[in-house]
Amino acid sequence: MVTDKLEKLKERINNPDFLNNKGLSNEVGIHVFCYDPKEEMIVKDFVRRLKNDHSLNCHIVEFDLYKSFLKALENEGILDEVAEVEREVSKEELLDSLDTDLEALMEAAEIGDLELGKDLLLLTGIGDVFPFVRAHYVLNALQQEVEVPVIAFYPGTYNGRDLKLFNKIDDKNYYRAFSLF
Repeated sequence: MVTDKLEKLKERINNPDFLNNKGLSNEVGIHVFCYDPKEEMIVKDFVRRLKNDHSLNCHIVEFDLYKSFLKALENEGILDEVAEVEREVSKEELLDSLDTDLEALMEAAEIGDLELGKDLLLLTGIGDVFPFVRAHYVLNALQQEVEVPVIAFYPGTYNGRDLKLFNKIDDKNYYRAFSLF
């Protein structure tokens, strides 16, 4: 059950070795926490409580892809236009016209400087923002941008090589993340 895995995750987050990316053989500290998409609300509630838990040994920073995507569109002054165009063109045409990069998303999320050993980045909203932003793209880009551990809350499966969003949609390959549990 996902609640058991979430409690184990909380214990792991409190481990200083985890927060310092120890034992990863110089790999990036990107971890994928997979869960059944039906348990989305349980996971969202856990993340909300985790962000407010002052007993943790770290500062939790949430990077909600969906909220950041909307804010990035708003910052570019095209949010209303995208909503209008979405009704008039195919999804493929709309996707081709949007080119939101990680820098714009991180700026919209207002992620400041992160410090190894003190901060933990939680990547959320992966299912909500699909198909506009794909998880493999963000994970690949994040490994160049951050040194702190990242936990991607992924509504689907990851077998150490392939991401499968909603247990159905191939989200390309991502080989460098560690599967949690």
